[in-house]
Amino acid sequence: MTSSQIDHCNVSNPDTYHVLSWMMVGQFTLGLPLNLSVLYVFLFRFKFWRNKSVFLFNIVVADFLLVICLPIKIHDFQHNLRRSETDAVCKTMLFMLFLNRGASIVFLILLSLDRYFSVVHLGRRNCIKAFNKTPLKCVGIWILLLVLTTPTMVGTFDCCNSLGRGPNETEHTATDVCREFIFFTQIIIPFVILVFCTSRIIRRLRQKTVGEKTRLRRAVFAVMSVVVVFSLCFLPCAVARVALLSVRLKKDEATEEVVVQVYDSLMVLSYTDCLLDPLVYCFCNSGFKDAYISSFFPKVLQKRLLRPDPNNTTTVTTATPSIPKITSTVT
Repeated sequence: MTSSQIDHCNVSNPDTYHVLSWMMVGQFTLGLPLNLSVLYVFLFRFKFWRNKSVFLFNIVVADFLLVICLPIKIHDFQHNLRRSETDAVCKTMLFMLFLNRGASIVFLILLSLDRYFSVVHLGRRNCIKAFNKTPLKCVGIWILLLVLTTPTMVGTFDCCNSLGRGPNETEHTATDVCREFIFFTQIIIPFVILVFCTSRIIRRLRQKTVGEKTRLRRAVFAVMSVVVVFSLCFLPCAVARVALLSVRLKKDEATEEVVVQVYDSLMVLSYTDCLLDPLVYCFCNSGFKDAYISSFFPKVLQKRLLRPDPNNTTTVTTATPSIPKITSTVT
């Protein structure tokens, strides 16, 4: 690694990155126990493979992959580095972060498409259901994501070897272009699909009778929570990346120092999806919410928060087969 490359990876404002590192400390401190508890509920109390919540479980796995990467990012930022000085660690980190983002987006979109077909095209064949009924098909999605994420292992992307960087800054390799193409398409195209599905779902729900206000309101909250998570965690990164590449290709180094800090700050903000996704689980599946509350909340709160009779909290944790009936009425 040349000295010029290292200069591109050093931070220009250490104070900014120290603040960002402490933000990630908070995300890790809250995210690790939260995601571990969610995994426990999905595996042992909710049994996602029986309750047709495969999409939600895969989002949990993606969030957990993100959380375990945060300590390395924290270490780098606190040592005034935008990336690890060890090339293997840097590439592995980029691979894991790209994989997490891709998996989170794919399964959030599949979740929204499932809601769209179940609400807007009720009674018609829903091809998305096949993934929920056959969890092994989701393995194929992970394999595809692994293939698409492989270009991040070539070069470093963050600062040293992306568009506008490298030995000859006037030439861009196919790997650089492919990497940027994947970065933007995995955000822009899903966002268009998400907005379309959400608008159609809300319009359809408003056309239904007012006799089921509670169920309809829960369904609206479910799809809107996906939009909020996506808009807050993923879309700003794409906008900041466009600004960064634009400034970098113009070779405006003074402006680039500022834009780089904005970009890195929004990337740190995107890691908040590991904290926001549990809200999606609750809105999308009230059965999961009941299983989580009955597993970790005190008895006093269980009586107030659980849907069934407060005096019969045991039925919530053991009678998980009844959960699909609840979720099907929501959709």
